[in-house]
Amino acid sequence: MATPKRKTSHARTSQRKAQWLGSLRAPSTLLCPHCGEVTVSHRACPSCGWYKGRDVLKIEVAAK
Repeated sequence: MATPKRKTSHARTSQRKAQWLGSLRAPSTLLCPHCGEVTVSHRACPSCGWYKGRDVLKIEVAAK
């Protein structure tokens, strides 16, 4: 098995890690046009079940 001939520098290690860690971001969010709740983009709204102007999920409202 091949072994490295030289020690990997701190700068080279940091550059490699920065590319991977830079891609870790929070998903983009937006307001649901139907109910106004904050939702993740390109997903159905978890509170009302709407996506692209139509009802795609059946949400049961808990009776109080």
